[in-house]
Amino acid sequence: MTELRMRGRGADPDSVSENKEAAGEDRLGLPGEAGGEGDGEDRLGLLGEAGGEGDGDREPKAGTPDVPPSTVDNTPQFLNRAVEGLNPRWKNWWIRGVLSLAMISGFFMVIYLGPVMLILVVMTIQIKCFQEIIDIGYRVYHSYELPWFRTLSWYFLICVNYFFYGETLAEYFGALVQREDSLQFLVRYHRFISFTLYLAGFCMFVLSLVKKQYRLQFYMFAWTHVTLLIVVTQSHLVIQNLFEGMIWFIVPISIVICNDIMAYLFGFFFGRTPLIKLSPKKTWEGFIGGFFGTLVCGFILAYLLAQFQYFVCPVEYNDRFTADCEPSDIFVMQQYTFPFAVQNILKWRTVNLYPYQIHSVVLSTFASLIGPFGGFFASGFKRAFQIKDFADTIPGHGGIMDRFDCQYLMATFTHVYIASFIRGPNPSKVLQQLLVLQPEQQLSIFNTMRDRLSDRGILPPAAM
Repeated sequence: MTELRMRGRGADPDSVSENKEAAGEDRLGLPGEAGGEGDGEDRLGLLGEAGGEGDGDREPKAGTPDVPPSTVDNTPQFLNRAVEGLNPRWKNWWIRGVLSLAMISGFFMVIYLGPVMLILVVMTIQIKCFQEIIDIGYRVYHSYELPWFRTLSWYFLICVNYFFYGETLAEYFGALVQREDSLQFLVRYHRFISFTLYLAGFCMFVLSLVKKQYRLQFYMFAWTHVTLLIVVTQSHLVIQNLFEGMIWFIVPISIVICNDIMAYLFGFFFGRTPLIKLSPKKTWEGFIGGFFGTLVCGFILAYLLAQFQYFVCPVEYNDRFTADCEPSDIFVMQQYTFPFAVQNILKWRTVNLYPYQIHSVVLSTFASLIGPFGGFFASGFKRAFQIKDFADTIPGHGGIMDRFDCQYLMATFTHVYIASFIRGPNPSKVLQQLLVLQPEQQLSIFNTMRDRLSDRGILPPAAM
């Protein structure tokens, strides 16, 4: 009718087409300019503040882009037989418990296999998480035949990984780069090559634009880039933490796992008071119990790992991965004196601790108080599209992204914490950079350092 009225007024054909495009977007549940933000959310069936907790479970309105629910039960048959006859609550408890133990055992096995395997596992998890989020977007909008959406999404994933892993290669694999001429070329022009690859994808996206799908295509372009920011960038920080020392990789991941387990156990057995509307099963009892359980877990784990060079030394590559160094001060046992008030209560005057254990308290506090907000964010995302889990990869747990929503936030905090309070000058990195320079540049630096050390009286005359 709108189109007929405009024709009757002698409207311009392009205006008619644009009006049809806007009307089509309204039918898709996308917010139009006149409808306002709130109308768009109502059409999408999103939770409003006034909607309360129950609104997220209501049936989507007609025209709402919805994700088809997964009905596949991929729980192993032996587990289904073992828990047959239990009520659903305890059945889910046992399935989650058994598979959690299996995943923890696998995590220890990967640690035993060393840094290379850990990097490969992180990269695999990153790709799987990206795929789960992109698939949600594809399932929501696949019927509108957006050209090249999935192809470009995976292309941008390759570009961003090329950039980040190239930076890692240049920073930590100096010995390997020095031997290979082809690698020296790639490292020298790495950022230009990365930008060129991204620019090619950008141009392909512009060429793929279809007139009646402009706004929807830009939504999906933003979807892909936000996914890259959340998943790829933060998984790169996980690898950066690993090169600072295995302990900076293992402890943050372990305390998030510990917090998840402790909060689940306390909430399962003692939970009565709801914590947040986004996650109706989360309780204050589980949140508080998880906090104290995580502090204890992190403190003990830090004590155990700080005793071994394999875990505390930075990971370096010199023809092979090594972790051999003189442990820094934070991994050397020190004696601390309690304040007088604490001495009167505990009847102890001093205590021997690794300084890293104090840092572990900070990490555990973040993991238990702020880390869960990564899970709440993921819950809000899932409720927006009325899905229970990102995927059904792990029975009783959902998808890989369901298990790593808090891990990525924790990895970012750990990286910022190391850069702000821990990391100092790294002689091995400086040496790797010097070895890549031309001989004339190396000689110039040598002469400068010799003169400086001689002027300060550090270099003996015999060395001159």
